[in-house]
This record gives sequence, C-alpha cells and structure tokens, in this order.
Amino acid sequence: MSDPPPHVAILDDEPEIRRMLSEALTEAGFRTTSYGRATEFEAALKRASPDVCLVDLSLPDRDGLALVHRLALESGAAIIIISGRAQVQDRVTGLELGADDYIIKPFDPAEVVARVRARLRKPRAEAGRSPQIARFNGWAAHFDRYVLIGPDGTEVPFSHAEGEVLRLFLEAPKRLISRAQMQEALGGAAGDSFDRAMDVRISRLRTKLGEDPKNPRLIKTIYGAGYIFLGEVAWG
Repeated sequence: MSDPPPHVAILDDEPEIRRMLSEALTEAGFRTTSYGRATEFEAALKRASPDVCLVDLSLPDRDGLALVHRLALESGAAIIIISGRAQVQDRVTGLELGADDYIIKPFDPAEVVARVRARLRKPRAEAGRSPQIARFNGWAAHFDRYVLIGPDGTEVPFSHAEGEVLRLFLEAPKRLISRAQMQEALGGAAGDSFDRAMDVRISRLRTKLGEDPKNPRLIKTIYGAGYIFLGEVAWG
C-alpha cells in the first residue's frame, strides 16, 4: 500500500486565498485542509498533525507570530508563513520564532507549491532509508518524535526547523559546515535573515543540550568559516 500524499494545513482568514491555495496544492497532489480562524486550526491539530502548515500572520483571533512560535515548539510540521508583511524585520522575526520559510503576499500559487515541495523533499526522501535516532555524548535525538532524550532521561522537544539543523550536524560530525553549505542543504534565501535564523536555531539547540554559551563543547563556532559538531555520533 502506498503512503498517503502529504497533508498541508492552510490557515488564512481570506476565503479566496484559502481556495486558491487549496486548489493549487490539490492539483499538485497534496491533501489540504483549510481554516479561517486559529481556534479551528489548533483544535484540528489535536486530532491529526499535518506535514506542512501555511500560516497567515494577520489572524482575527490570535497573534500569528505567537502561533508560529508555539507550532515550532510543539509540532513536527514544517511551517511556512504567508503574509502581507513585507518588511525585512517581519521576515527575520518569523524565521527566528521557528518558521521554515516566509512568502510575501501577493504570491504566485506555483511558488507556494514549489516551496512546500522543497520543505518536504529532504525529510520525506530520507524517511524511508535513514535511521531516525542518533546517539551522541549521552544524548539521543529522535527525529521521528522531534525529541531529545538527555543522559538523565529527561525529554526535551525540538522544532522541525531545529531538527533540520541538528540532523545536518549529526550527519557530518567533526567536519566544518559553512553558512553556504547550510543554506544549500536547508533551503531559503541567503542573506541576513537566513544567517540570523540559523544563529537563533543553533543557540536554542545549544541551550537544549545544556551547553555553556560562552564555551560550547558540542557545537563549536569557527568564526568566519562556519560550525563543527564535535560529538561522537552513532545512528540507529
């Protein structure tokens, strides 16, 4: 039996945008559900977790950025913001709070389909062949559950965006990973917003791993070059 097509949840208070996105994504082979209010969207998430969430920031019943931050902490879904807020600071804030991508209105539906496919391509391609658990320095990273288990058994959740960065490090331990390599592997436009988003995600990973921010042992910054993960990693 073949796997069901990826599920995309659409949260936008404009019916025409919901219809346009749903039609484009359905035609491209995705399953979609649409919501006009955050309360409906959050209630649906308790029943089933989508693969991708498309979230508008200007919602009638909830602060969009706060919702994105909560999704990043609690959901394993990829998060793509779709918003009319075009200022650089809005994009940076959205990425810093855990979004995987940011699309500015007005947009071409074909671009949204392409961005959704890009967010799903690497994780889905790897799901069938790559181990989903990595062990290092007393820690275990469960990418199927988006949780870190510490040496004392404590469970620490991580977001989809943080998981992408962590997997990148764990798949290339003790090798320098440059910003350019991170951008190529993770997608998104290079520039200040991408760099700041990476800084935030790496800082959060260090905090979750109990690292000393002034002298981290596992994720080392090589200034002007990139990062090196110094742990001993075993997959499976």
